[in-house]
Amino acid sequence: LRELTTEKGDWDSPLPREMEESWTSWRTSLTELSQLSIPRAYTTTSPATAVRRELCVFSDASTKAIAAVAYLKVTDSAGNNHVGFVMGKAKLAPRPEQTIPRLELCAAVLGVELADLISTELDLQLDATTFHSDSKVVLGYISNETRRFYVYVSNRVLRIRRSSRPDQWRYVSTEQNPADHATRAVTADRLNDTNWLSGPKSLYTPETSTSESTHELVDPSADSDIRPLVSTLSTTTTSNQLGSQRFARFSSWKSLTRAIIRLIHIARLFNSTLKNSLCKGWHHCKTGFNFEESNQASHIIIRAVQEEAYSQEIKCVQKHEQIPKSSPLKNLDPFIDALGLLRVGGRLHNANLVQSEKTPVIIPGKHQVATLLIKHHHEQIYHQGRLFTAGFWIVGGKRKVSNIIHQCITCRRLRAPLTNQLSTTQASSHRRAISTFSITHTHPLSIINHSNRRTFLKENNICFKCCASSSHIARNCTFNESLDTSSFVNALRRFLAVRGPVKHIRSDRGTNFVGACRELKIPSNIDNTTVKTYLLGQGCSWTFNPPHASHFGGSWERMIGLARRILDAMFLQLKDKLTHEVLVTFMAEVTAIINGRPLVPVTTDSEDPFILTPAALLTQKVNVLTAPTGEFGVSDLYKRQWRQVQHLSNTFWDRWRKQYLPTLQARKKWHSAHPNISPGSVVILKDSQAPRNEWPLGLVTQAFPSEDGKVRKVEIKVARTGVTKLFLRPVSEIVLL
Repeated sequence: LRELTTEKGDWDSPLPREMEESWTSWRTSLTELSQLSIPRAYTTTSPATAVRRELCVFSDASTKAIAAVAYLKVTDSAGNNHVGFVMGKAKLAPRPEQTIPRLELCAAVLGVELADLISTELDLQLDATTFHSDSKVVLGYISNETRRFYVYVSNRVLRIRRSSRPDQWRYVSTEQNPADHATRAVTADRLNDTNWLSGPKSLYTPETSTSESTHELVDPSADSDIRPLVSTLSTTTTSNQLGSQRFARFSSWKSLTRAIIRLIHIARLFNSTLKNSLCKGWHHCKTGFNFEESNQASHIIIRAVQEEAYSQEIKCVQKHEQIPKSSPLKNLDPFIDALGLLRVGGRLHNANLVQSEKTPVIIPGKHQVATLLIKHHHEQIYHQGRLFTAGFWIVGGKRKVSNIIHQCITCRRLRAPLTNQLSTTQASSHRRAISTFSITHTHPLSIINHSNRRTFLKENNICFKCCASSSHIARNCTFNESLDTSSFVNALRRFLAVRGPVKHIRSDRGTNFVGACRELKIPSNIDNTTVKTYLLGQGCSWTFNPPHASHFGGSWERMIGLARRILDAMFLQLKDKLTHEVLVTFMAEVTAIINGRPLVPVTTDSEDPFILTPAALLTQKVNVLTAPTGEFGVSDLYKRQWRQVQHLSNTFWDRWRKQYLPTLQARKKWHSAHPNISPGSVVILKDSQAPRNEWPLGLVTQAFPSEDGKVRKVEIKVARTGVTKLFLRPVSEIVLL
């Protein structure tokens, strides 16, 4: 009939052929009901004399109908089970269409209502009532104790739980469920062939103890009728006070005060009787806060800190007793104001100052709140100066402020000194004479060149070679006609021919030694491979100092300045007559002047006229002596010369050991050792072409320890405009953050 009514058409429209045949077949089958018979007695055994009486209810549903059927199960004294049909009921499935779990739940409700009706009308004391369903989803709904349902399922589960318990429900397979026949089209002639009237075979057998009494929810996360889980967090506290230990969780004064303001706002809301539609319960208020609430939050924070740090002093002030001598507040004459804050009494009550400056609030310097306050006011004045604690008396504040400023990254970027390291010890290359020397060039000089009756200017470059065996004191000055490879090798060969072979050469990273700097994109004008091949043949090695590290060669760099002063003085007199011959002579005189400088302070002792100079090391001679008077033989001459040279050599080395070497003992600068910079450290790279606030940040990728274990040069990775570059720099060119 429902299918007929759902068809669209007028009341007198003919039925479709399929529906007409279905209607005729159903109407004809009604005549078969005359063959259907139901016994008057429930069972062949009298329920009154039975050992056990149980009502068994079965329920099922389909998209067309829901049904429930009840049977009386009687157990006699012999243990035999007798089953009788009591009542059955079927309904069309509700509209609009529902899901199968919902329809099965409606069938379970129908079964509970059927059981209530039978229990009321049946004049028989039942020992038990059991319910059976072939839907594990419905059984999970009924047994649920942990999850919440939406309204549709919640109302029906509540109805079922009102008339039954979860342990009364059993699972039955669809084949054994007699209510399944009522949900499908079973004709009258086939009804006797089903178990609708007789009940399932399981009722005739003894019930096993393995039947499940509880059932779990089936995939609750995917069930649309089950509400999602709501996580709740409960906090148990043993004190109703706002402990200052909670303030340590905040990293700024602003965030701390904002949290306290919200707490005050919510506390006022709970205590207020006025209703506010915008502010309800625990919430994040978006209406903003005023200055009064901010001050109140600050007072609450400071009061909590003072009660924790100065509880004994507060009790003494309240009782008008003397502050203990061991207290840091002994000299501050503290008192408690109207807000309950501990303030400095002092001697400035009559001063022409505002009240907060005359009686500042006392704050313990070791507390986290003191750190937050100092950082907050330090940022308010844009990291300038230290006078930002007006209104607060921070115990030990001067040291506290210094520590915070020292740790401030912004202040370190703006004002931290460049890193340095303990001055290195004298290298082993200072032990042997002329085994190690250093090379550098000065600016080019213009000389007059006469060639083929023409006179023109030509540039030449002075090359300084400093012998490291005497702490870079013995100098050799030559000149190169150009900065190409052949000119440099010729100058090197001239030096080695005069002074002998060397083991080690040091120089800076000038473009004439290692090529142009990659950052400046200047091509190299020295063939490093050629120079290296020549040095390898001579059994010599070459070490380059880091870029921007002139102090690594401070001794010979100092001599450049001295040589320039001498050359400038000479060239001033013969500026227009500087030829190649004159320049060679000048270089010899410059070498003699530099190597003739005393190594130790000149003595006025008449018994010690010998002055220690680099020239004495190179020539094994002192000032020219006059020829001795008198006549001597050849043997005496040789004897005296041998004795004279031997005496001169012994005198030189004795004075070298006693007078000059002790002068190298003291460190002229960089007296303190600092922690080594390790890979991963964040630094600022000095850039002489940019202001300090634009110096780039870098990351140390590699550290190079010296022989004494101290790191004096590092490799730094710097990223700019998407390009990453590696720089080798001394520690004196970086700022460690």
